[in-house]
Amino acid sequence: MKTTVLNNGVKMPMEGFGVFQVPESQCEEVVRNAICAGYRLIDTASSYKNEEAVGAAIRQAIQAGIVARDELFITTKAYIQEMGYDNLKEAFTRSLNKLGLDYLDLYLIHMPLGDYYGAWRAMEELYAAGRIRAIGVCNFDSARLMDLCYNARVHPMVNQIERHPHYQRHDELAIMEKLGIQPQGWAPFAEGLNGMFTEPVLQAIAAKHSRTAAQVILRWEVQQGVSIIPKSVHPERMAENLAIWDFELDSGDMQEIRTMDKARPSMLDCSKPSEIDRLYHYLSNPVLTSL
Repeated sequence: MKTTVLNNGVKMPMEGFGVFQVPESQCEEVVRNAICAGYRLIDTASSYKNEEAVGAAIRQAIQAGIVARDELFITTKAYIQEMGYDNLKEAFTRSLNKLGLDYLDLYLIHMPLGDYYGAWRAMEELYAAGRIRAIGVCNFDSARLMDLCYNARVHPMVNQIERHPHYQRHDELAIMEKLGIQPQGWAPFAEGLNGMFTEPVLQAIAAKHSRTAAQVILRWEVQQGVSIIPKSVHPERMAENLAIWDFELDSGDMQEIRTMDKARPSMLDCSKPSEIDRLYHYLSNPVLTSL
């Protein structure tokens, strides 16, 4: 497993394991299986409603001697209703208690909505106090990201974004590189929407390398410096998603995948009123997208 060094010197695995939509009833076993498979970065969020199960799996793995706490990189996120200075402080304590941890490796603002400036000031304080090793944001476009950087004492270390072959965002990646912010891609498979796994380009490249389309997508991401957090509840798929570090796509492969870019999101668009309405009501009505 390769790592990337964040702008504060903290090392983060380039590949991790996401638990979005993993039910609380399954999540403990799924995360335990992921850790046993070799994942060391575990990504959750308060809005996923499975932090307690993630924490239980972490404790079991540590107690069983499978992994030490300092070998793990644990991420969680504060949602829109947890924005604001005081709200964020309370949300952090709540998430930390649910996870059963003494500190977080990465804490993220989940959406560029609400009083995220107040929340960021609180996160800067928690970071300075050593309660969090790195802080960042999710789903910030270039304009919002630049504005935050111009006003913050501490620049984000990570920006977690929807990123896959149908939505490649090369200009935004260039801005993040300029700002020294590590991109991390969620939904690298776009949840299989729009025929992702049956794309002829991906199938041809996969056959060429004796790999799967999923492995080609993940390899494409990391070769561009994008950290990834794929999800699966199936142990065989967990192993498959990790098996991307012993082959490389050539320049022709990369160019072929570039032709797949539709230049629009499949799952989240914070510029659309229907999406803003969906996001503000997500906790009570968890609709995945209005796109």
